[in-house]
Formats: sequence, structure tokens, C-alpha cells
Amino acid sequence: MPHTINLSRRSFVKSASAATVLTAAAVPMTSVAQQQEKATDQLLQLSATEAVARMSRGEMTAEHYAQALLARCDAMRSLNAFITLDAAHVLESARTCDQQRKAGRKLGPLFGLPIPVKDSVNTAEYPTTAGTPALRNFRPKEDAPIVASLRAAGAIVLGKTNLHELSYGWTSNNHAFGAVHNPYDPTRIPGGSSGGTAAAIAAHMAPLGVAEDTEGSIRVPAAMCGISGFRPTTGRYSTKGCAPITPLFDQVGPHARTIADIVLFDSVAAGDPQPLRPTALQGLRLGVVRSYWFAGLDPEVERITEEALERLRKAGAQILATELPGLTELIDQTTAPIENHDVRIALARYLQEYGAGVSFEDVVRQASPDIRAIFSSTVLPGAPHFVEEKIYTTARDVHLPALRRLYQDYFARTGVDAIVFPTTMAPAPLIGQDATVDIAGRPVPFYTVAGRNIAPGSTAGLPGLVFPAGLTGTGLPVGIEFDAPAGSDRALLALGLSLERVLGAVPAPRG
Repeated sequence: MPHTINLSRRSFVKSASAATVLTAAAVPMTSVAQQQEKATDQLLQLSATEAVARMSRGEMTAEHYAQALLARCDAMRSLNAFITLDAAHVLESARTCDQQRKAGRKLGPLFGLPIPVKDSVNTAEYPTTAGTPALRNFRPKEDAPIVASLRAAGAIVLGKTNLHELSYGWTSNNHAFGAVHNPYDPTRIPGGSSGGTAAAIAAHMAPLGVAEDTEGSIRVPAAMCGISGFRPTTGRYSTKGCAPITPLFDQVGPHARTIADIVLFDSVAAGDPQPLRPTALQGLRLGVVRSYWFAGLDPEVERITEEALERLRKAGAQILATELPGLTELIDQTTAPIENHDVRIALARYLQEYGAGVSFEDVVRQASPDIRAIFSSTVLPGAPHFVEEKIYTTARDVHLPALRRLYQDYFARTGVDAIVFPTTMAPAPLIGQDATVDIAGRPVPFYTVAGRNIAPGSTAGLPGLVFPAGLTGTGLPVGIEFDAPAGSDRALLALGLSLERVLGAVPAPRG
């Protein structure tokens, strides 16, 4: 990782506003430093929408804003949110943006905005490691379409973020590039697999970032880091040029601190710039399936979720008790079998298509021990839990369509606008202590704690929107998720603008 951020911090101090420089002689140096620190903090609090608006109007330069974010990245380096970050390149790109504005060029909706990108998404300017040793030096020849669309809208890539190796887990405890730390408690995981992007957004290193979700990899870290995350309907954004698990479930999407920024991302990624108006909550119908999503919750997660539901009731929403019979069986028959079958085929195809110079076998052989153990148990031919072709075909062609019909029938039968539930069963566990999680005195497998609630939506291809619902008594974030019918992304985002006002935000992490 190029370590040039300290230089950018010095550059940022040098480029403080003219007003501050002119008054420096009249006030003590401590006051000047305090003013500069306050000015920097104000920049870090900006949403992506606000930052783009100010840069587009010329109220601040893209270079000045980039310097503030880079200084923050440097200050929070202990979180290990990035695998690659080249501050000099970011500043050069920002200066180019400023030159374009001065020349009167047409400015895009993401003008001058530095955006961190999960390191499983191809970028021509940076390596794409997928968090695994064999791809440490893999540099794709071109950007993934999602990155190309963000750049075309004026964005700058603010480095590549750390992740759970090969996106095959929910901890982001990466044994090859180091663990990502949760900004609310650095001894704990940020969730995964897009843990680096979530940590960067939560710690105010940037307001908007690119994540990726096959089975919860956007939503779990959003919940555990106290931010918002959006997994769109499968296929809404291109996943070409992204290190895959399965094309049936893979989907890129954004992390942000505000829903307006997620709407901004969606307008670019989906090519739909039409403005959204918040949906009225009066009469909104929200489905609750307590027998599945609310069973066995951590007491603090249950308390915070119930308090959030009560706020929604008071705002006019109807909370309806509903059921989804057969859901557990269909998830067991689809999610893991399809992922564990497809990854060896899809990843091998990706490596060949983009000229990675290594084979699937090379990647597995050089992978960290925890990943090799998973693949040796569930993915590789001859593995104890290898998915035979007959089982896979039945999962794909029989059980998966049945799951999608189950959801279609559910929304038609109940008339609910969305299903609401806690994103994970418990808050973030300690790094390295995630094989099991203690919930009310009983050990629960971590894959159940992190994966049970989020697997149905992504397997069925639904759009899911996560909000921070509150903090536990020990200061850990808890997330609440809203899943809507497939294809209703813009309706869900419009609803999200109103839900955000009711649910509110959680205090930012210290530091």
C-alpha cells in the first residue's frame, strides 16, 4: 500500500482557506490550529450529496476536499480499512477535476467525490486482490462497468478497501492483509465481506463507498458499523468485472451514512436520474415474521429493534404479524449449495477472462488457511460436502424458483410494502472469537448469527435496505433491514428517505 497520506495532510494544512491564513497573525497559533481542525471536521461531516454540490458550485475545491479525506484516512489507518491507497494519485485526480470546472466543462452528479471501492471490483488504476495472496499483484486492464459509470459521473477512486478473503465470510478478519477493525470498538469485527468499505464510511474517511453482496456482504457490515447499506434487486447494477461467487446472487451496491447518498449512487449506477420523493409513512404496511427473523435474538438486538418498530408505529406505519411457511427449508436447499457449487466455476472464468495470470487452483493453494479449509470442506471435488451436480441442478431449477414464488405469494397475500427485521442476530463479536457467539447464555454458530436473517433476501434476489437502529448499552451498532419485492428498488429508496427521518442516526464512533 503506498504510504503517501502524511504528505497529503501537510498539503491540506498548507491549503487552508485564505481567511484563516490572513487572520493567523492576529490570533494565537493554537486558535489557528483549532480553526483548521474545525474546518476539517466540517468537511468530514458532509454527505456525498452536500460535498458534490459545494465542489460543483466552486465553494470548495476537489483537491481541498480530497486532502481532508486523505488526512482522515491516515489518522484512522489502524482500522486497516484499505488494502491500496495512493494519496498522490487521488490528489492528482482531484486537481484534474478542479481544472475541468474552471474550464467550464459539464460536471457529473458525482463531481470530485472520492469513493472507496471494495477490492473485489476491478479497477485499472489499482490492483484488484479480492483479499487473497495469489492476486496481490493482479492489475486489470480496465475498470469494472460499475466503476466506469462512477468515474464517468465525475467520481474519483479513493483506494481499494479490505475485505473478507475472496468474499467468503462475514468477519473481514483477513489473514493475508490483516483484519479490518470496527470503528465503534477496534477489538471487534466490522462484519463482512465488505468490512473495509463499511469501516471507512462509518469512520468518516468518505461519505459513500462501493460494496458487494452475495449473501449479506453489504448488509452485515452496514449493520455492525452503524451505517446504511443497499443491496439492490439482483441484476440492477452490472457485476461484470467483480470477483464472483455466483452470478445468481452476486450484486454490487453502496454503503453510505445517508439515504440521499444511496439514492445518488443508484441514480448513477442504474442510469435513472429522476428525483425521488419520500413516501408517506401513514398507512405503510410492514410485515414482521417473528417465527423466523426474530427467533433467538440477542436481548439488546431485540430491545433496539422493538423500539425502532414502535417509532415506526407512532409515525403511522402498520406493523403486521405475518408468516412465511417453508422459508427455512428453501434457504437450506438453495443458498449454500448454489454458492459452493458456482464459486469454483465462476471464479475460474473470472481469472481467465481478465487475465489474472493464475488459475483457480493457484488461488486456493495460496489462500489463507481458513479459506483453504472452507474450500476443502465444501467447494473442491472430493470434499466431504461437495455439491454434486444433481443436487445443484435441483437447487437452481426447483428450489430457487420455489423460493421466489414464496416471496411473490407473500407480498400479494399480505399486501405489505416491505418485510422488516434485525439484520443480524447479535452485534459485532470480538475479532478471532467468532466461531460461536454467546446469546443469552447459549452458544450460537457465528454463521447463523450473521447469515440467518440476510440469506433469504439475497437468495431470492430482493432489494434490501439497512439502517442503523441504535446502539447497545456497550455502544455497538444494531441494524434493521427492510426487504421489498424484486424490482421495487426505487419505491424502497423513496420509502427509505422517510424511514431515515423516523429511525434517526446513531452517534458517530469516537476518534
